Amino acid sequence: MKELLEFIARSLVDNPEEVEVKEIEGERSTILELRVAADDMGKVIGKQGKIAKSIRTITKATAAKEGKRVVVEILR
Repeated sequence: MKELLEFIARSLVDNPEEVEVKEIEGERSTILELRVAADDMGKVIGKQGKIAKSIRTITKATAAKEGKRVVVEILR
């Protein structure tokens, strides 16, 4: 999941070298924290959060296929 999220985020932003994904394993689910440059926040979130919602949908679908739960958090 981490690699997928990094790939998607780096494809969207102007500063791909500043994309950072931290994976936190929990009992029932995995949390993926996505950090991008301040200038790129809008590109990752999109209008009315549509891109962020799409990113979450893709990662959740991939995780479900593997029998896992994933939560994507976009941080500053």
